[in-house]
Amino acid sequence: MKFSEIPYERADIEQARREFGELMTELDRAAAGEEAFRVHRKFYRLADHWTTYREIAAIRHDIDTNDPFYMEERSYYDRNDPVFHSLQTAYQKKLYQSRWKPYLMEKIGKVAFRNIELAMKSIDDRIIPLMQEENALETQYMKLLANAKIEWRGETLNLSLMNPYLHSADRTVRRQAWEKYTRFFTENQEQLDDLYDRLVKNRTQQGQSLGYDNYLPLGDARMMRNCYNRDDMARFRKQVREDFVPFAEQLHERRRRRLGLDRLMYYDEGIYYTQGNPAPAGTPEQILQAGRKMYNELSPETGEFMDFMCAHELFDVLGRRTKASGGYMTYLPDYKAPFIFANFNGTSGDADVITHECGHAFQAYVIRDEGIREHADITMETAETHSMSMEFFTEPWMNLLFGERAQDYVDMHFEDAITFIPYGTMVDEFQDIVYRNPELTPAQRDGVWHDLERQYKPHLDYTGNDYYAKGGFWQKQHHIYDCPLYYIDYCIAQTNALQYRIRMERDYRGAWDSYLKLCRLSASDFFDGLVRKAGLDNPFEDGCLKFVAGKLGDLLS
Repeated sequence: MKFSEIPYERADIEQARREFGELMTELDRAAAGEEAFRVHRKFYRLADHWTTYREIAAIRHDIDTNDPFYMEERSYYDRNDPVFHSLQTAYQKKLYQSRWKPYLMEKIGKVAFRNIELAMKSIDDRIIPLMQEENALETQYMKLLANAKIEWRGETLNLSLMNPYLHSADRTVRRQAWEKYTRFFTENQEQLDDLYDRLVKNRTQQGQSLGYDNYLPLGDARMMRNCYNRDDMARFRKQVREDFVPFAEQLHERRRRRLGLDRLMYYDEGIYYTQGNPAPAGTPEQILQAGRKMYNELSPETGEFMDFMCAHELFDVLGRRTKASGGYMTYLPDYKAPFIFANFNGTSGDADVITHECGHAFQAYVIRDEGIREHADITMETAETHSMSMEFFTEPWMNLLFGERAQDYVDMHFEDAITFIPYGTMVDEFQDIVYRNPELTPAQRDGVWHDLERQYKPHLDYTGNDYYAKGGFWQKQHHIYDCPLYYIDYCIAQTNALQYRIRMERDYRGAWDSYLKLCRLSASDFFDGLVRKAGLDNPFEDGCLKFVAGKLGDLLS
């Protein structure tokens, strides 16, 4: 069935409440482990139904943020998703305390039970009103960005549609585009500050209501960080500052010389070539067809996956004025179907949809028939390893997307992957500081960002842009608002992906077999166990980033 043909029905929270009550009664009455597991399979159906229709509503709202029907449906799930999660956690607590726990642990695994522990620590009926308010604030932020109207050379564009001009080969054009783009944020700075201030205070109150000092333990539990902690993340950030920032700065200097500039300005940040960055040739339909050919040649598994995605129209990639910004992959469990949402805008980011988001979707497709639902509950650093690694595995086919500039794209992607790690780590440290100090004023938060930029991206020059010079750049990073603490995951994953890039140089097929194994392992083990089984070094171990930077430097020499 094509996505447009999938019927929508609102998942009824009152019916879910009744069904959860029935499940818990049945679980209490189970006379054997096998019977308890049969009850648990009913839970899978209940959870999958809610997830499917919540995601359909979210996708159709994001496709047109002004659609009144799906605006109301989005509001419904904003209000009731916390209620559903509270019901689910109550059921999982019953499962955790079941006398048949040893049998159930054998069936669904230790990871699942550790995640249940984290779920029990992350939700309580007392904080449901706060979670509902948090959802509403996040939706306000997304809507504010989605409805941005930027007057540009006779057109009215949103933030996503400004991207080609922000990355124009003409330095004057991109400087002017960045000035227009920045003006949206300066004109809305008071509202952006207010929304974030309310989110920080809301999340802090949630954490303190559950007995934590601040939001960080609660946020980490919600991110299912089940085998590493804040100390591990701090050590990773230390590795980045000491071993990766100097290497990344060498690449920025290399890029400055390539561009023939006296200094890199902020509006040069995403530019790699004097003739402009390589962009995919062809229409969105042609890009998708090129992706189809690429995946059919890469492996039988990826070919089957891409044929399924195209046949069922599981992409929405055209940029439109009232469409939500950004891109993501989500999953519709009732239909065993991944779905990719994006905004094609004529830049190399369009290719990233076919590589990065398809990496997510491919992994979801590979395990779509997995009978243990918990094995699909991958943690985010693992999920992003799937997507970021796929970006490298598909590089041999970039001629299908970029023609004669395929090698330019490969080289640009290589540099961008390396220089991203300091930025992503900076986003994580910013959030760590903000949630440890929720009383910070908006100006003080900007000051924190400004200080971190000096540590992680010392080459940055914001001359002429007071908003960014004072530390306002973070407000365009939507994860900071609507996906709290979700960014260190990208950095850990990029480290893994770069390890695959190093491996590919000597044994492409061996690297691919390791990647496919990692995809199929899904969430059957903890992150440290997964990387060990795939033959990767754990990024949290001292020396990992120094080793990776050294090997990458060898590839450049």
